[in-house]
Amino acid sequence: MTDAPAAAAERRPDLVGRLRAAGCVFAEDEALLLVAAARTAGELDALVARRISGVPLEQVLGWAEFGGLRIATAPGVFVPRRRTEHVVALAAAVARPGAVVLDLCCGTGAIGAAVAARAAGIELHAADIDPVAVVCARQNVEPFGGAVYLGDLFEPVPVALRGRVDILVVNAPYVPTASIALMPPEARLHEPRAALDGGPDGLDVQRRVLATAGEWLAPGGHVLVETSAQQARRTVEAAARGGLDARIETSGHLGATVVVARSR
Repeated sequence: MTDAPAAAAERRPDLVGRLRAAGCVFAEDEALLLVAAARTAGELDALVARRISGVPLEQVLGWAEFGGLRIATAPGVFVPRRRTEHVVALAAAVARPGAVVLDLCCGTGAIGAAVAARAAGIELHAADIDPVAVVCARQNVEPFGGAVYLGDLFEPVPVALRGRVDILVVNAPYVPTASIALMPPEARLHEPRAALDGGPDGLDVQRRVLATAGEWLAPGGHVLVETSAQQARRTVEAAARGGLDARIETSGHLGATVVVARSR
């Protein structure tokens, strides 16, 4: 902090204890990040108070670490999860220079930005229904030359992209409605329900995407959809109904499940 860095260091033992008492598992690491983010002692107190109240650390700091990037976020915006880096790795593996990549249900645009960071030379587009998330996404996607659109699924995407998308990455909400009440308070209380609620079985939005994804894909184009191990087979079935060939890719390290589908 600019006015009292020594005082901040002296307060760290108390700060760690307060964070730990509030249930922060990585209290020491969080304390360092909060101290680094604060410019004054008063600002540190305000940041800590928000964190102790249950606000996700990433929303308190204004950024999330994802895919080797610092992704801008904001209060009330879905925080990108580490497991979603599996989508990034799979997408980057099939990206070629000049590939058209569309990040649908993009939230902060973390997936698209991370793919662009790994696969230089792609043409990046992203879309989300949440105007606050779109503001964040533009901060994260535009530095890679990408464009972000506000609207429901494919509705705001320029029609010129129809039949040209080489890679469609999708992290649509897939939590069953009845399960939202069981989620950790950080997500349940501080992230938009529209980013979590996937309908009765969690797959409503995925089905909508996969029903029309083939119309937007280039020949041989890929769709990568994050889902859960329990839902993956039904996600594959939804892809098949949309005329796509699909398989399941898992990462034990990340605890991630992704359905990879391809246009015929």
